Amino acid sequence: MEKASNGSSALEMHTSELDQPAALRKIISVSSIAAGVQFGWALQLSLLTPYVQLLGIPHKWASLIWLCGPISGMLVQPIVGYHSDRCTSRFGRRRPFIVAGAGLVTVAVFLIGYAADIGHSMGDQLDKPPRTRAIAIFALGFWILDVANNTLQGPCRAFLADLSAGNAKKTRTANAFFSFFMAVGNVLGYAAGSYKNLYKVVPFTMTKSCDLYCANLKTCFFISITLLLLVTFMSLCYVTEKPWTPEPTADGKGSSVPFFGEIFGAFKELKRPMWMLLIVTALNWIAWFPFLLFDTDWMGREVYGGNSDANASTASKKLYNDGVRAGALGLMLNAIVLGFMSLGVEWVGRKMGGAKRLWGAVNFILAICLAMTVVVTKQAEDHRRDHGGAKTGPPGSVTAGALTLFAVLGIPQAITFSIPFALASIFSTNSGAGQGLSLGVLNLAIVVPQMVVSVGGGPFDELFHGGNIPAFVLGAIAAAVSGILALTVLPSPPPDAPAFKTGAMGFH
Repeated sequence: MEKASNGSSALEMHTSELDQPAALRKIISVSSIAAGVQFGWALQLSLLTPYVQLLGIPHKWASLIWLCGPISGMLVQPIVGYHSDRCTSRFGRRRPFIVAGAGLVTVAVFLIGYAADIGHSMGDQLDKPPRTRAIAIFALGFWILDVANNTLQGPCRAFLADLSAGNAKKTRTANAFFSFFMAVGNVLGYAAGSYKNLYKVVPFTMTKSCDLYCANLKTCFFISITLLLLVTFMSLCYVTEKPWTPEPTADGKGSSVPFFGEIFGAFKELKRPMWMLLIVTALNWIAWFPFLLFDTDWMGREVYGGNSDANASTASKKLYNDGVRAGALGLMLNAIVLGFMSLGVEWVGRKMGGAKRLWGAVNFILAICLAMTVVVTKQAEDHRRDHGGAKTGPPGSVTAGALTLFAVLGIPQAITFSIPFALASIFSTNSGAGQGLSLGVLNLAIVVPQMVVSVGGGPFDELFHGGNIPAFVLGAIAAAVSGILALTVLPSPPPDAPAFKTGAMGFH
């Protein structure tokens, strides 16, 4: 596998030498595509779990729909990245994949938005859940959307790396702008999801088979695809690529190394620091995923006391929808804190004494916040019991407490989105492994826990009589263990690591 790793490194080196670093305005233009992509992700995280339950999928099985995320992340993004590295199209290496991803997003959004209408036209009865045809159309659209988003994101990041041409400062700047536009997309997406009258902008979205919540979801996705197509069209028209020609090998043929052979070979080459990083990362994401998948459902179900079941009363559904919108507002606050924290990661890391200590500390913040969901839920339940069911939702203090948890979680989330990837780069550089391979292996430590949570989260909650709290408590335990391991067994990066010299999350 040493030969395969060298081939990959040669490809990366050839890529970085294609041109001088591009102008900053071009880097900003390509980075802006992240806003359109992340707008769609934000809508997925905040609105789609409640929506599938409104179509008639029981709460304990709703998490299964999220299996497409880790599967596409594990398969689609690496495959797309591998082939975009070797694409010889006259339009460039990355732009064809970005255009294809945007086209797939359009198809997916249409299927998701009109799933209820198409299902009804195919024979679904609105008063007899579950609406199986609508669920099938929705699931197809949801999987296509996840594949499309993964098809977009990988080539976008690679395009930025190409434009940086190996320049460390430009690379950091490009990633900073990409993260900034991700935060912009999050804020816009969560803000749109929290506004209950958005459907009035596009009145035809409300139909007999698509109620107010469904119409708002449909309108949000229309706005999302408009933003994505706009920024993608403007960026790809403004920033062009030169066609890439592979360097011939000694036998006169282009280099071709199977991607999955590289991934499996990389496991054999991993040193102890990288293995420790994978373990801490996996535990960290076991903690994150229950909340990421069910945060708005928790607001609607436990905090507001609503019910999303198709046969629930109108008043109960209204409470649930109010809670989901409040959860979307919380996610918007989370995105704002995340954006500001991302800008200060290096400064905070230096004050804390390094990346290892910072990551360990914020994992305890994550554990405390997840544990506090139990307290907020108990306060909401006590209020409903003392006020005969409280059909008006929780008191302001409970809602404020829940929204505070959303906002504070932006701090550990900013660290989770940066430090593990920086440490992977540092450890791989010092072990001689390829950067691409190490980051690909790190991605497995993220998607495998998501698959575990997607398959087991709903049934696990059902063992404890439903609700989201059992999975949140398990997440709190995983976060605490992750924090302990980060502080004790995770090695500190060497002070002379290249990433420290460039300032890329080394906190030197």
